[in-house]
Amino acid sequence: MVSLVLSSFTSPHLSTFYKSPLHHNPSLPNFPPLININKNKNLVTRTLSGSLYPNSSKPLLLFPPPSFVAHTSIQDADTETNDSSSNLVGEDSAVFHFQQQKLSSWIYFTAILGVVLFILDVVWIDNSTGFGKPFVDAVSGISQSHEVVMLILILIFAGVHSGLASLRDSGEKLIGERAFRVLFAGVSLPLAVSTIVYFINHRYDGIQLWQVQDVPGIHQLVWLSNFISFFFLYPSTFNLLEVAAVDKPKLHLWETGIMRITRHPQMVGQVMWCLAHTVWIGNSVAVAASFGLIGHHLFGVWNGDRRLGIRYGKDFELVKGRTSVVPFAAILDGRQKLPKHFYKEFIRVPYFIITALTIGAYFAHPLMQAASFRLHW
Repeated sequence: MVSLVLSSFTSPHLSTFYKSPLHHNPSLPNFPPLININKNKNLVTRTLSGSLYPNSSKPLLLFPPPSFVAHTSIQDADTETNDSSSNLVGEDSAVFHFQQQKLSSWIYFTAILGVVLFILDVVWIDNSTGFGKPFVDAVSGISQSHEVVMLILILIFAGVHSGLASLRDSGEKLIGERAFRVLFAGVSLPLAVSTIVYFINHRYDGIQLWQVQDVPGIHQLVWLSNFISFFFLYPSTFNLLEVAAVDKPKLHLWETGIMRITRHPQMVGQVMWCLAHTVWIGNSVAVAASFGLIGHHLFGVWNGDRRLGIRYGKDFELVKGRTSVVPFAAILDGRQKLPKHFYKEFIRVPYFIITALTIGAYFAHPLMQAASFRLHW
């Protein structure tokens, strides 16, 4: 359930020079930007150094006309190789270059995060001033069953979260990208906190269905599954600055890294997290929570594809054709051709950060449990 909070806080954009690795087709007109590349080889070196192909000697069109991008990214990419990364139409995920970061942006991010947490505490978490406890009490009054209350809390969160996501295009046109992101987070985050706290406080209140905690190897299996799940759960926008609206939020079409394994990593990660915790706890409350969360994310598969299809059209159809919802399915049936050095797409700062945070969250479980208990939700 802690994954809900982490998923509310979703690496910076690609270099402004690097949009998609389009190889030049000699049969097409030699646009002026290509001449500029040949005249300035240092620019080419700097541009390619942060991409997936640092040793590539093929020319890269840095600033083509928009119409050329639209057609080349789909139809005119280099067809001499079967490597699907040679004609990406989506974005390279989890790219992070320290030299491109602005100190002021991260200062703003820290300040915004502090303000958001303060407001969240006063308006929602603090029992003397916030609305969190009255909200949970109101939902708890619907039924004496912890399982039912758990499902209702998840349903409320899922309805608001997915509903606002579906309204994103029209909402951004109406009030702007940053304002809509503030609205989205401001409504979703308190509901996520309530759901998490209720689960932590009542996770052992249900009917015990099985007990396997003493079985040798179960703890290690559950821990490893939970650890791996966070590499999938890590929000697919890969950009904390967008989450805090320091950078203008965007709906990205990612195509590398974890997206090669599954097009919907958050769904896969949530399923892994739920199964691991349900096996470990083994009671009806855990089953109810897992049922609700997995159902929400399965809906997100359909809704996410629908939204990306509306936004990106043919480009999304290409990405969809060479990726899969089921992990590794597109790789096994040959639709996804992994680059030679595929592992390098994971040796990036955001993945190191999520590794540290996941390990830290494991050791912080006692602190989270104590804080949740003091709320008496």
